[in-house]
Amino acid sequence: MKPKYLPNASASILSVILLLAASSTSIAVSLAGSEGDKRFPPTLPYTQKAPCTKAYKAYIAADGHSAYATTPYTRVRSLYIICGAKLNAPSQKVAEDLAMKSCEGTVARHRVTTGGACEIAASK
Repeated sequence: MKPKYLPNASASILSVILLLAASSTSIAVSLAGSEGDKRFPPTLPYTQKAPCTKAYKAYIAADGHSAYATTPYTRVRSLYIICGAKLNAPSQKVAEDLAMKSCEGTVARHRVTTGGACEIAASK
């Protein structure tokens, strides 16, 4: 006597395994190339060699949780822009905290006030 429910049971078990495998691979998607949660468009210097332009491009290219903080306001666009970034942190929250510390440390080190306070421009 041959069990008639065995082929149906094995097919449903196989489909559940495939669904679980597909869902776990979608979680491990790389964040590289993504702008993530963009809160405001960061003002970047015109030159590609400027430190903040390099930091923002590195943020975009990073494949882990990262954040980019900058002064959101400058009276004159060419005056100065201060920024900070944290790449490939353990979580988005940690990346945001460390990017803010980096930006605020640069503001304090250079003793500037006209660019505004540091804010998170984008994080992923």
